Amino acid sequence: MKIVILGSITLLGFSKAFAPLYCATKVTGNARVPAAKNPIPSRRKFVAGGIIGIIVGQVKPAHSRGRATLEQSYDRYSPRLLDGGKFYSKDLRKAIDKSDWASIKAATQEPPGKSSKDRTKADGGVSERAALAGGFSNARVLTAADLWASSFSDNSLTTKTKQMKAQVEELREVVNGMSSIAKIALGEEKSGGAFMGLGTKSKSKAELAKEVRELYVKGGNAWNQFAFLSNEGLPVQLKKLPYL
Repeated sequence: MKIVILGSITLLGFSKAFAPLYCATKVTGNARVPAAKNPIPSRRKFVAGGIIGIIVGQVKPAHSRGRATLEQSYDRYSPRLLDGGKFYSKDLRKAIDKSDWASIKAATQEPPGKSSKDRTKADGGVSERAALAGGFSNARVLTAADLWASSFSDNSLTTKTKQMKAQVEELREVVNGMSSIAKIALGEEKSGGAFMGLGTKSKSKAELAKEVRELYVKGGNAWNQFAFLSNEGLPVQLKKLPYL
């Protein structure tokens, strides 16, 4: 049995905890909350103090590739994953806490497509376009997460890779949902529903804020589950992905 003790976040007056599925938790609404009776510490104390996850039971290595290949993949993708986790728990959280729709949109936006001007640039404008990707976008973070998950497979997909990729897909849904909500709040998109948006009642900013907070918690759970799967059986010389 594995038990993981994690910290909490506070969003607009309520507390939610991010926890991997493979731990002792109880389910409340859309969020998984640790079943401990003690009060959950503030996120500030969690980040500063580094509450340690307590895992009981032997962890078996789950990767199929050679150690050298895995280390190369880690060196390539881990910087984007580590930066993405920090961005999610700090910058994106602050934007959602304040219902800063412009910042939420920017955080989840994809880089622009290649233009005719890019053809005249040495690298085809790749570096400039990449710099425009949001701090927790598919292009900047989730593509790296997908490729890192594939690093645990060789000729055929392992169960570990499939489980990690499932969490990445859930994160993509969260990011797309956040982006859409931010655009609706900014008046750039209309709420879906009836044909051409006719006959549908526009959602209030309070309703949109509630939806984006719920997505944030859902994404936090998916990220921590991804980290849990990644860390399981990881060679000791590689730094484990921290929980949010």
